[in-house]
Amino acid sequence: MLKAGIVGLPNVGKSTLFNAVTRTRKAEAANYPFCTIDPNVGIVSVPDPRLAVLSKISGSHRLVPTAIEFVDIAGLVKGASEGAGLGNQFLANIRETDAIVQVVRCFENDDIIHELGTVDPVRDIEIINSELILADMAALEKRRVSREKKAKGGDKESKREVELIDVILPHLDQGKPAITLEFSDEDMVVVRDFFLLSSKRTIYACNVSEDELAAAIADPDSHPQVAKVRRYAAEHSGSEAVVISARIEEELSDLPPEEAEEFLKDMGVTDSGVSALIKAVYHLLGLRTYLTTGVQETRAWTIIAGDKAPAAAGVIHTDFERGFIAAEVVHYDDLVAAGSKAAAKAAAKVRIEGKEYVVKDGDVIEFRFNV
Repeated sequence: MLKAGIVGLPNVGKSTLFNAVTRTRKAEAANYPFCTIDPNVGIVSVPDPRLAVLSKISGSHRLVPTAIEFVDIAGLVKGASEGAGLGNQFLANIRETDAIVQVVRCFENDDIIHELGTVDPVRDIEIINSELILADMAALEKRRVSREKKAKGGDKESKREVELIDVILPHLDQGKPAITLEFSDEDMVVVRDFFLLSSKRTIYACNVSEDELAAAIADPDSHPQVAKVRRYAAEHSGSEAVVISARIEEELSDLPPEEAEEFLKDMGVTDSGVSALIKAVYHLLGLRTYLTTGVQETRAWTIIAGDKAPAAAGVIHTDFERGFIAAEVVHYDDLVAAGSKAAAKAAAKVRIEGKEYVVKDGDVIEFRFNV
């Protein structure tokens, strides 16, 4: 299961957001609402309203959403790349994740003192990004020393590593993260082995106050701090910024679903932003969902974007991939519009696809196999 690490400076709402995310039970499901692995890791169900709709069509007895893993990573302070604070733990934990959720404080509150005395989300982002870049530079310089001798001795792999390091280091030295460099597919195979922190895909979670949430969700650029983060994310890494209110979600966590829904409705929103964040992280990780539905259950299955039908079948069981014959496919939108599988077939919306079919998000599939 792929991991997203939640990072941020002290007092920006990082731990509150982690608690909010891992308590979310918005998908009607039994299997993955939240499972504690250790004190700072949680498996979180990905909200997917399509499950409930399909279950009504199929008369399913239960719903099973897909899931991703979130890790609450130790807070960062300036100098983490040199071991300040919990720097070493912070960097080691990030290295083990597949993507980063960077929480940035976009609210003023005199009762919650910011580590640096003022609220400035772009400054906070630059501190964290700088520490990741500095850590990458230190790691690459050390790696270069270990590979240089082998390269001079004629080792082709070491020579290629040194060449790539000599491309990446000047880029990092300009304060630019590794993710903004472009490499050929062949070079990327080598670069991945460098495990660069600044090459992680990142999404920014703009944590706003309870009073500002409705307006910020309706028009993110109307909130000055959120607008700054959105501009920075787009200009520096092409990343996404999502508006959330971790404090509201924390308040909702102890309410029954009906009361929580009414609470949000009174505020003029349908969600505190956490569900949108979970779904955005899921896509950031390069994950997509296909669906299966029947009387027993309606289930969401996780695949990697670009996976073909046999690989998607293998997610259910290796026998499905090994003995793959064909996939009977209808897209969710077409099935819902038709009202039933039989009606979708009558409308020629159900297709038989073979081994080269690239599964799309929202495909409802029944596999044919023989082992």
